[in-house]
Amino acid sequence: MRISDVLGALRPEFPNVSHSKLRFLEEQGLIEPVRTPAGYRQYSPADVERLRYVLVEQRDRYLPLRVIKDKLAALDSGADYEAPVPRLATTDGDAGPVRRRYTVETLAAAAGVERPLVDGLVAAGVLHPTTGGQLDAHALDVVVIAAGLAEYGIEPRHLRTLRTAADRHVNLVEQVVAPWRSQQTASARAHADSLATEIGELCARLHTVFVRQGVDDLTR
Repeated sequence: MRISDVLGALRPEFPNVSHSKLRFLEEQGLIEPVRTPAGYRQYSPADVERLRYVLVEQRDRYLPLRVIKDKLAALDSGADYEAPVPRLATTDGDAGPVRRRYTVETLAAAAGVERPLVDGLVAAGVLHPTTGGQLDAHALDVVVIAAGLAEYGIEPRHLRTLRTAADRHVNLVEQVVAPWRSQQTASARAHADSLATEIGELCARLHTVFVRQGVDDLTR
């Protein structure tokens, strides 16, 4: 299979996969297509399944590439491999689900909440609509969680500090990947995307540990 054939096979499930992504995964040693005498890459059906495995692990479990590479090596040797920790997210910015957009009204309906809750989250700066007033797919998770917290008397204004902390995490990730994103090569951009995913996941895990540690102190 040519690289265009591979992309055609993968894009129904991973719409954002690209030539540069496949070449980056090859550079990282996760896939090794054979080369023709003229230097063109050729992929087997097994290579496509290997790529699908890598992309699923990134998308559904947010695993760093080095961990996925270890898992593949273990599977190649016939051994079982379990991820060291449960993942905290279900999608990534690389090849996630269809990027649905919501209005405040449709978001409230999708989350099964009253519109004032969504309006309150927007007013508090917890949700960031686009200039056109739309909210992305992640907003649905935010509203559902906020609704659960509201049952304990936690209002949207109380969540502003959490949003601020998350924005600072994102700024930290941006600083690390900025040198790569500033480069114009497709390989550098793909590397920046993978770095952002991995560092962002580590920040989220660290935040979770801090919260659990604090809660444990409260219950002693």
